[in-house]
Amino acid sequence: MDCNLSFENYIMGKVSKENQMMGLIRRSFVYLDTENVTRLYKAIVRPHLEYANSVWMPRRKKDTITLGNVQRRATKLVPGLRDLNYPIG
Repeated sequence: MDCNLSFENYIMGKVSKENQMMGLIRRSFVYLDTENVTRLYKAIVRPHLEYANSVWMPRRKKDTITLGNVQRRATKLVPGLRDLNYPIG
């Protein structure tokens, strides 16, 4: 929490960590199908996003979009899911 009582720095730190983990998944596996990405995402990435979510749950649209970008990046790893369109916000 910063001086403006915002969790923006915390959310940015979480998103950075999640992007690092998604990069690790991408570099570690040659072939990723939908099932593998789902399992890896749920086991490695999502627990970090959900940790203490009841305390810092994003209320601003900007923060929600920033967190949603992590999931968008995960779906870009799977050839069959690359072309999915996401609603913003």
